[in-house]
Amino acid sequence: MTFWSAKGPSRPLILLVDDEEEILVALTDLLEDQYEILSTTDPLRALDLLREHRDVATIISDQRMPGLTGDQLLMQARGFSDARSILLTGYADLEAVVSALNQGQVQAYVHKPWDSDALRSLVGEVTQHCLAQRALRTEQALLRGLMEALPIGLVFSDRDGRCIRSNVRDEAESGAETEQAHFPESLWPEVSAMREGVRRSGQEERLVGEVLAEEGGKASTRWHELTRLALAWPEGASSQDAWQVSMDRDVTSRVVMESRLRQAEKLQSLGTLAGGIAHDFNNLLAAISGSLELLEDIADLDEASVALLRNAADSAQRGAVLTRRLLQFGRPREARLSAVSLEQLLPGLTDLLRQSLKKRGAPAVASPCALCVEDLPQDLPLVWSDADQLEMALLNLCVNARDAMADGGTVQISARIVDQKRTDLPAECCPERAVALDVVDEGAGMTPEIAARIFDPFFTTKDVGRGTGLGLSSVYGFLSRSYGEITVESVVGEGTRMTLILPVARSGQQRISQPERSGGTVGRSLKVLVLDDEAPVRMVTAGFLAQDGHEVTAVASLEEALNSVDPASRFDLAIIDMRMPEHDGLTCAAALQKAMAGLKVLFISGHTDDMPTPENGLLLPKPFTQDALRGAVAETMRNGNVSMEQRSVMEIVTRE
Repeated sequence: MTFWSAKGPSRPLILLVDDEEEILVALTDLLEDQYEILSTTDPLRALDLLREHRDVATIISDQRMPGLTGDQLLMQARGFSDARSILLTGYADLEAVVSALNQGQVQAYVHKPWDSDALRSLVGEVTQHCLAQRALRTEQALLRGLMEALPIGLVFSDRDGRCIRSNVRDEAESGAETEQAHFPESLWPEVSAMREGVRRSGQEERLVGEVLAEEGGKASTRWHELTRLALAWPEGASSQDAWQVSMDRDVTSRVVMESRLRQAEKLQSLGTLAGGIAHDFNNLLAAISGSLELLEDIADLDEASVALLRNAADSAQRGAVLTRRLLQFGRPREARLSAVSLEQLLPGLTDLLRQSLKKRGAPAVASPCALCVEDLPQDLPLVWSDADQLEMALLNLCVNARDAMADGGTVQISARIVDQKRTDLPAECCPERAVALDVVDEGAGMTPEIAARIFDPFFTTKDVGRGTGLGLSSVYGFLSRSYGEITVESVVGEGTRMTLILPVARSGQQRISQPERSGGTVGRSLKVLVLDDEAPVRMVTAGFLAQDGHEVTAVASLEEALNSVDPASRFDLAIIDMRMPEHDGLTCAAALQKAMAGLKVLFISGHTDDMPTPENGLLLPKPFTQDALRGAVAETMRNGNVSMEQRSVMEIVTRE
């Protein structure tokens, strides 16, 4: 057998110890063609050489030596060296031989003078035995280290399913017990089935199983991936008789990531569909809802007719909400992340949340659902989020809590600081801490099967016509985009806890508050240019403005708009659609502002997903009400540089 060192191939090392130089020379001449030789006449020096050369494989020692006998030398050497030993003696001293065998644990005894061939053969056998034992211990140490270091559970078992070796439990505990004891009890049927499957086919078996575990006093779900295969042992054994190895790996994080990926793919597919129809659909809704609103104002209708008109207008607005929700989580706008103070956001949101808890059709003064916002911790840090979308998420959760409490109840909102360890957060966030925002209801609760699906698009447990199944999907999408998470704990008959996990903003980040939602009126008559290629929307927009006393010119193209410019009677405001066949809204605005310096611009659009956000005017989504248009016109005339998109969405959701 050839052994290699760092410097290249080397031969086994032997230590010769004898007080007679002639014996050492003779032994060296006999063995040096096969081995590296160390030799000494001093047994104490021999111990030092053994300490310096840990790779000595065999010690050949004389028995009778001054200072230290051979059996004493070998006994001391056994304390720190695994070298095998051969005892030489020129005397028939039975007592010395017995002592050497017992204390020095020698492997062989040779009488002087020796037979050269026999001694050479004996040295080879003893040396190879030592080297084989070392190789075996090395393999054992490597296997033990590997099993201890592996982040997966390994269980070796025989043909009958008895554990041979495991890194799941201490070896002393395993013995010949069944391998099942090394796996979660809920997986025992699967373990047995996999063992039989490998025995029949000899092929690898794999499955992913769900395990309920206790973490911090709470039950949690973990996912384990089990892999099982047959070993080529005992040699020549069939698959029925071969030993097997099982590998148990906790893949909870992978399953969660795969679930998130599937959810994201669903949202993306739905967003692609929604984006394709949103512009045309919102233009239709704008024309319908606007025409109904104008008709109610100008027609002399009886009470029943007014009720029908309002019912149709409400349905059109709900269609707008549905379209916006599709776009919000399917092809969402980029989150405007910044440091948000929950101490400022929650109190300002309380009235809106209480309004959302009122049952549809119930008297405004007798809501069966109550809201309790608990006092926030004094040391509650800022969170890294989007204030507008966080507000929408809380509103959605409160609406769901309201609908879950058919007999009334209380919705509790509270915040707490939790520990976490994340490596995927941006530099603005603290990786060690997060804020948990709990929304707890006293409703009917959900089964685990339903709780696992509540974030799927269009999945709802509400009655037909009561929900779209998009609210929680939009919350999930917002949190995924803003480095947050949402967890669900629900017990049938007791209620549900929805927990938003929000990353903590590092100190020094700029704090923002929820922007004020102002409206109002202009207070004077304006000369307004309406530019929209959709004739029904153009008619409705012009009608809203005319009712407010403004002088309106409505055109379908940029060319018509430029032809309408009169230097002697300038326009105060241009209302421009963002998406038109020949020129987009930004191009039209630039051309008109070049012709009329100082012209205020209000943009309107059914969908702007693939268009740049206007920087020189406000954006009002279609469809809009007369009040929303009136407020947008007023704000445009005041400053014209604050986005109206989120305000309009909130107004529509509140009405819903």
